[in-house]
Amino acid sequence: MMFRENFEKKVRDTIKKYGLCSKKDKIIVACSGGKDSTTVLYLLKKFGYDAEALIIDLLIGKWSEKNLKNLKGFCGEHNIKLNVVNMREEIGYSVCYIRSGIQAKTKFSNCMICGVIKRWILNKKARELKADKLATGHNLDDESENILMNTFKGNPELGINLGPKTGIVMDKKFVQRIKPLYFCSNKEIMKYSKSMKFPVLYEPCPCSVSTFRRNIRERISEIEKISPRIKLNIVNNFLRVLPVLRNQYKSNTKLRYCDYCGEPCRKEVCKKCELIKILLR
Repeated sequence: MMFRENFEKKVRDTIKKYGLCSKKDKIIVACSGGKDSTTVLYLLKKFGYDAEALIIDLLIGKWSEKNLKNLKGFCGEHNIKLNVVNMREEIGYSVCYIRSGIQAKTKFSNCMICGVIKRWILNKKARELKADKLATGHNLDDESENILMNTFKGNPELGINLGPKTGIVMDKKFVQRIKPLYFCSNKEIMKYSKSMKFPVLYEPCPCSVSTFRRNIRERISEIEKISPRIKLNIVNNFLRVLPVLRNQYKSNTKLRYCDYCGEPCRKEVCKKCELIKILLR
């Protein structure tokens, strides 16, 4: 019981310290059916926030079917509204079809393609649902990996979109994302979700085969053996320099609207529409 109380307090403190949301906000939780997003959904509801679930049915065979079934059961049990987006109905194709078609012409990774498509759908649907905030299940492990990936790739400007509360440009078409599990490790979330007996699928996405992220994760795990606070140190150090990063790259973050779909982006065409153009050419 003490572990659960401490875990929940850490999430409460993160929400309060970084002003992630208020009781007046309508919060859409981006759910996958996994432990992280299910934990976020449960805790926001327990804390008294106006939270609904949103899941994208990626149509990845049995894996997607199990996740959707689990989340439907969970939301029914806890009286939470569930919004379901069918990938084929929204985009016109399944994610597997999009990925295979694009990769026949480029070397984009599975996760890159899927991530772009999902972010586009989540923002669009959250806005249509009149959400004030879009909560995700990103945790301490995810953030430390993202920070190092951007550093090693020489893309520090991508860091301006990290942090407990993302986005530095306010726009009527952009729903701000929040990460209540920002300081919670993967192990802690696993322990909490199992202790709560959440009906979640612990198997990773079968298409998640990013070699670079896996290598980063393995290196961090090795260092963690001799420096247990390495992930927290990476994230805390990043948060200290984040204001400088955002100030430096702020002039490059003006939003406009995609010439094709009208969604917010930084170029004439958004990344999702660029991918669909590659698929159809």
